[in-house]
Amino acid sequence: MFYYSSKLIADQAPKGNRRAWNYAISEVYIIVLMDGFTMPDAGDEMYFLHDICLCYRDHGKIFYEDLGFIYVELVNFVTAEAELDNDLDRWLYILKNMSSLKGLSKYLRKPIFEKLFQLAEYSKLKPEEREMYNASLRNKWDAESIRSSQEEQLKRAREKAMAEGRAEGEAKGKAEGETKAKAEVIKNLLSSNKFSNSEIAELSNVTVEFVNEVQTEIAKGK
Repeated sequence: MFYYSSKLIADQAPKGNRRAWNYAISEVYIIVLMDGFTMPDAGDEMYFLHDICLCYRDHGKIFYEDLGFIYVELVNFVTAEAELDNDLDRWLYILKNMSSLKGLSKYLRKPIFEKLFQLAEYSKLKPEEREMYNASLRNKWDAESIRSSQEEQLKRAREKAMAEGRAEGEAKGKAEGETKAKAEVIKNLLSSNKFSNSEIAELSNVTVEFVNEVQTEIAKGK
């Protein structure tokens, strides 16, 4: 484990300009899953989780926080499925019993564990089965991509139609407002009895026919 951790530390060094880097080492933690064997010289201890770090031998104070070794003795993890109390217990139970699990029980129903179980199932596939599974996934992703593209196009078409409808409605409303305002002006000019219909049309910048329509509406009492 010291060999692997040393390699992880050494690999952080840049190819050049080490002076600027100045040994700014990121933390390194090695997690060891021990399946079927125990810690050396463990004695009668039944601990399954060992958190180990560098410390002073004489008084035990931690020497360096950012280098650690976490050993998990799965052989000592004996918690029953119905007694799983937290996610760490659930992780260790699945890792220890993955080869014999046929599915996930109610005690293990979480998205992260379902994903882990799917990955484990995938790893057990034969090469030809794995290729068939990959092909089905690619087909699924292609179909989802096409559907997503179609939905996006439909969304844009709807937004465009709504925008055009709003613009048309606003233009129609504006035109109707202007027509109504002109009709009111024409009514006032007609009631003055000082201008002919052709003169009123010229003053209001409308056609004589429009003036005649307004006059007819007045006669009908509208």
